[in-house]
Amino acid sequence: MDLLDLTEHGRWTTAPAAVTKEPDGSLLVTADEGSDAWRHTSYGFVHDTEHALVAPMPRRGAVEVTFVLDGSEQFDQAGVFLRVSETDWIKAGVEVSDGVAQLGAVVTHGTSDWSVAPVPDWLGRPVTIRASRDGDAVTVRARVDEEDWRLVRVAHLDPDAEVEAGLFCAAPTRAGLTVRFTAVRLGPPDEALHG
Repeated sequence: MDLLDLTEHGRWTTAPAAVTKEPDGSLLVTADEGSDAWRHTSYGFVHDTEHALVAPMPRRGAVEVTFVLDGSEQFDQAGVFLRVSETDWIKAGVEVSDGVAQLGAVVTHGTSDWSVAPVPDWLGRPVTIRASRDGDAVTVRARVDEEDWRLVRVAHLDPDAEVEAGLFCAAPTRAGLTVRFTAVRLGPPDEALHG
């Protein structure tokens, strides 16, 4: 699967405000104001309005999404999305929180959790998020430009679950966020958790 395959054969969980295919093969996705993915924890609300372009993912495999996020407003976000259902999903990527770009993941099995680490110099640069699924685990790694991979999260996922995966973006607090997606790749899972 590549970006062209995903745009032709994938489906949007929620249609974005606009999608533009660029001559260089990249995809510009403009998020609706109020779009987000979250369930209950701490905030008390449920949002199932993220803009995720997804397609079936094998039980053993990895999906990588490369994007450039020029976000500036609270909770502007982009990355990779793995969806089992409205109550079971994982999103991972870069999100602006309290004025700082954060690398993080939200894992949701009925209720959401959230882990982040600051990456203030990642905005406006090509970021790749990799989610590798094998057995009962999803291993999330990330890098900016061609730097070394960073381990972001190891999360549980039912090994028998039917999963759709692909790119996503959301803009919970404003209109006008446009994210440039430059690549989506599907391949084999990581050989090991640790090098």
